[in-house]
Amino acid sequence: MSSISTAPAAVQDDKFSSERIDWLQHWSDKLLSFRLSRPDGFRFVPGQFARLGHALPDGGYVWRAYSMVSAPWDEHLEFYSIVVPDGQFTSRLAHLGEGDRVLLERKATGFFTADRLPDGEQLWLLATGTGLAPYLSILQQEDVWQRFEHIVLVHCVREAVELAYRDEIAALRDHPLHGDAYGHKLQYLPVVTREAVPGALSARIPAMLADGSLTAAAGLSISPEASRFMICGNPRMVKDTYAQLQQLGCRLARLAAPGQVVLENGW
Repeated sequence: MSSISTAPAAVQDDKFSSERIDWLQHWSDKLLSFRLSRPDGFRFVPGQFARLGHALPDGGYVWRAYSMVSAPWDEHLEFYSIVVPDGQFTSRLAHLGEGDRVLLERKATGFFTADRLPDGEQLWLLATGTGLAPYLSILQQEDVWQRFEHIVLVHCVREAVELAYRDEIAALRDHPLHGDAYGHKLQYLPVVTREAVPGALSARIPAMLADGSLTAAAGLSISPEASRFMICGNPRMVKDTYAQLQQLGCRLARLAAPGQVVLENGW
């Protein structure tokens, strides 16, 4: 157990609770996953995020938003995080261990959810880095597998060590709730841009949309009628990818005007 603790168990109010770290995994010196105890009554829709924090020495708090990796019915809350050097939250988080505590706001929020998209033939889940996190939760929803004939999960990173959750993604095809009927629908396309990795693509997502190599790898073609997109990752990727999809005739999904794309900036 680490000697550092974010807050004592008793620290809480109507807006947040203090939750215990029950498990951690360091994928690299810059990436880690962790699970928190889940308070009674905490509910979320896959794709939403929670705000996590810790108390500061001056009596204030620092908060950061994290998408849930876990399924809505899991007894824990799992998160996937980059470690920012000298960051107020993540640099401290990187030194915590099982039994230490993190503050959790009681209400999940966010609109990066699959139900914002109309049904279609294809669902493309495009991510860089820890932008993968919400998709791991979304792919626990049985109705997502029912609504689309093809689900393509694209995870773009710089180095192969950053391709986290590969075993968990492979296991989704055999999930007890949907594997037998729908597992064949999922394609996983890893992308590594700074080193050659067998079986992985090697260019930025917007560039591969522009030259057709991404659709060729999936064996699909994109059209506004058939294709739906979720985009999550660093802001430049999100912006450039959406710009490329606009050239293909796709538009943001809005409450008043259904479209083909939902997006969220995230690291």
